[in-house]
Amino acid sequence: MKKNFISILILGCTLINVVLSAITMFSVVSTNQKTAAIVTDVAQVLDIELGGTESEAKENDVPIENIVTYSISEEMMVELQPGTDGERHFCSVTVFFSMDSKHKDYKKYGVTIGDNELILKSIVSEVFQEYTMDEARANQDEIRGEILERVQAKYGGSDFVFDVSFSDIMFQ
Repeated sequence: MKKNFISILILGCTLINVVLSAITMFSVVSTNQKTAAIVTDVAQVLDIELGGTESEAKENDVPIENIVTYSISEEMMVELQPGTDGERHFCSVTVFFSMDSKHKDYKKYGVTIGDNELILKSIVSEVFQEYTMDEARANQDEIRGEILERVQAKYGGSDFVFDVSFSDIMFQ
């Protein structure tokens, strides 16, 4: 009789365990689905708000055969703002500008961009000099964007220059 009673008790505990597991499973799955929906909605909203800059959209629109690059002829050495350590720091960088050869302003400005190299160097230096070494390392995209905005402003707001790239960037 004791064996039957223990078997019935084990069977009852097993059934209760199965029922509670099913209830837990249904509640967790529905909550998980709601959480996934909220995360998806938030991601969509952020994607819309962060939806990329005009230059990124422009860069994606320019076919590779229409892209012409101009590189500042020599590597630039720019002094940065002193950091928290009070030391002088420098950035060594080669800067490239990407231009759309089919843009209406390319014939006007693009073919003579090399004549304005000193102006371009000045813009690059001015932007880099606003940052400390740590800030410049962490904010390279921001620096590229600011250089691009200033270059486009120099050319009357024209966006024939649509991207700025860094090569061989080193901080000391």
